[in-house]
Parts: sequence; structure tokens; C-alpha cells
Amino acid sequence: MPHPDRRARHGTGSSIECAPVTRGRPSAVAWRRAARAWRVSARGVIAIALLVVLAGSAPLVDAQSAIRRLTTIDALSEFPGFFHLQNVVIRGEFVERGTELVLRANNRDLRLMNPDQATKGPVEVRGQFFDVGKLERTDPRLSTYAERFKAEDWPRPGTEFALRITGVMTAPAAVTPSVRALTLEPWKFNGQTVTVLGNFRARNLFGDVPEAPGKSRYDFVLSAAEGAIWVTNMRPRGRNFDLDVERRLDSGRWLEVTGAVSIHRGLAVISATQMALGTPPAGTETAAEPALPPEPAPTVEVVFSSPTADETDVSRTTRVRVQFSRLLREPTLTNQVRITYVGDNAGPPLASKATYDAATRAITITFAAPLEPYRTVKVELLDGIRGFDNGPFKPWSVTFSVGGQ
Repeated sequence: MPHPDRRARHGTGSSIECAPVTRGRPSAVAWRRAARAWRVSARGVIAIALLVVLAGSAPLVDAQSAIRRLTTIDALSEFPGFFHLQNVVIRGEFVERGTELVLRANNRDLRLMNPDQATKGPVEVRGQFFDVGKLERTDPRLSTYAERFKAEDWPRPGTEFALRITGVMTAPAAVTPSVRALTLEPWKFNGQTVTVLGNFRARNLFGDVPEAPGKSRYDFVLSAAEGAIWVTNMRPRGRNFDLDVERRLDSGRWLEVTGAVSIHRGLAVISATQMALGTPPAGTETAAEPALPPEPAPTVEVVFSSPTADETDVSRTTRVRVQFSRLLREPTLTNQVRITYVGDNAGPPLASKATYDAATRAITITFAAPLEPYRTVKVELLDGIRGFDNGPFKPWSVTFSVGGQ
């Protein structure tokens, strides 16, 4: 039977054999062939239906996943909103910084809520990460850690980070490159050409990592043993495989990828030069931590626009650029951008096209025709837009005036 993913992708539907048409009564052989073909096809249809239901019902990202996230202190500092309250695994060493003990890796430090669990030498630390400013001073999860701050000096979100340790083990030296090793210590392989085996996870459709490097249109995530990295600059296609970076159903295939390692905001990235199907390793199950208390995904907001609010003498051929605070689910932009003239003769919404760039977290809006001179234009982004982890969007608008040129 053809693989259900491939049949669904090419739109061929189910293939059902029928008993040959004969004069008189069909033979017993013909009936048996027809029945066998029907059973096979029915199983294929049921499999496709189940896959579609599961893909549609599963959330894009389980923000409070029980699975540990392997990462670096650099990435925690760059993306605190993504890792806040997550169970994480970090490699480093416990060192003294003034009067306190911190976890250090690649010359970056992370404060500890319970430093009494520290041990000497390179370690792999499991714990829960906190962006302290996102919690109230009285939050019981902070325990005595909150006492170091005066009430009036409570930190703002994104400025104070801490780790509550749940386990410490000696860390073996990472010598052989793997997805896990690159996730935990990418600086050890920076600039090297490596070959790693991992599970294809499309364009981060499962929220394995916080941000796309935006290197090419075929960037995708490769995961294995709880770690995840980005693969760029090569389409996931080769002998016996052709995977779609925008399709969840294409996940589950294992790829062997060769390329040069770089680091993007604390995240490992491989610029691929070779790619082939791989064999899944034995024992790919991951151990789970206790589930964390649910917390809604952060709200996405607009942080910059060009033209700016109330700007005048804007060119008739201008492009509107809007930057967001977090990554978006690109499909949710559909029908959520509305642009009109302001005034008694406003007319229908203007024809336009919005192009999303994940690397800059921004959209660029181009108009089908030059804007009318000396008119006031209003650009609105509606509340149907969603963040990459399904976080809500705060509706936004900007108004500017067009000049005569």
C-alpha cells in the first residue's frame, strides 16, 4: 500500500481495485481480489483519516511539555519567554561569583535558587528555569529567592533569570558530534563540519526551538535525544524522500545531515551540504519530568513600524514594515491585514500583500497600486494573528499621510 503521507500529498486519494467486468456472474477469484483490494484501501483511508484528525487536534506547541528541553545558558538569556517555567538540561560548571554560587558555561552565568546541590567539575544540570520578573514577589515557586529584592526593586521581565535545580550528574566530555551534543555545547563544534542523525521536525511546527535563523526557505528542525537544532540552506529532498517543511505529517522521518556548524543566539545551526535518509536509533524514548503548572502563551505585540504613527509626506509607492515581539504562525496572517483610506470617501480595503520574514519577526506589506496622493491611510492588524506557540495577538493599527509624489 502506498504510504498515506505521499498519497495525501499528491492528491491521488485512495486507489480501489474493482473486479473485472465479465458477462454473467463474476468468478470467485475476481470476488476475492476485489474484497482484498477493498480491505487494503479501507485501511489506508482510515489511516489517513486518523492522521488528519490527530494533526488537526494536536496543539502547535505544548508550552508546558513534560519533556525536558536541552539548551544553553546563552539561549536561556536570549529567549527567556520561550523557556520560562520549562524543565531544562544545561551543561556547565558551578563557580563562585562574589558571595554566590552560579552555573557557568561558555562565559555566561545563571543564578541558582538552591545552590546547595552543586558539585565540582563539569556537570549536566536538570532544573526549572524562571524569568523572575514574570512572577509575583509572593509566588511560592520562588521561595526564599524573592527575599534578595526589595519590593520597589522587583526586576522587570527579561532581566533576572534563575534555575531551581532538580538533579545534577557528572557530564562526560562531548567528543562525538550529535544533535544532543550540539544542543548542549554548540561552541565546542562551532566552525566544524559534522554529520548527525536526527528526526525531521519540519519548520519548527512542534515548537522544539525558540526562533528560526532565517537562512533559507528550507530551514527545518532536526531533533534527537531531547535536543533540537536548525538545519539550513538545503532542501530536505534526496533519494527516496521529499519532505515538506510546512507539513506536520512529514515528521517522523530520520535524516543523516552533513554540514558546517554555526551558532545563532545560543542555538546550534548546521548549514547542510549533504542529506540522506537515516535509520532510527534504538531506544528513542525520552524520560519525562513532572508536568508544570499551565501558563498561557505570552501575547504577541508590535514593536516597530515604518511608516511610523502619524508620519506625513509618505511616498505613494511606500512599503509598510511591521515588526513583532515574538515569532508568528505565518498562516494566521491570512485575512488579518486590513488597509483603508480614512475619510468620508474611504472606499473598500486596499489590495495588498503581506510577506512574513521569520528571521526578523516582521511583515512587509506591498500595495497593488500606488497610493492616492494626499490621502490618510490606516493599517490594521486584527486579532486573528497568533504567535508560533499559539499565543494571542494584541490588535494594532497605524495611520499615516501620503504626500504628492
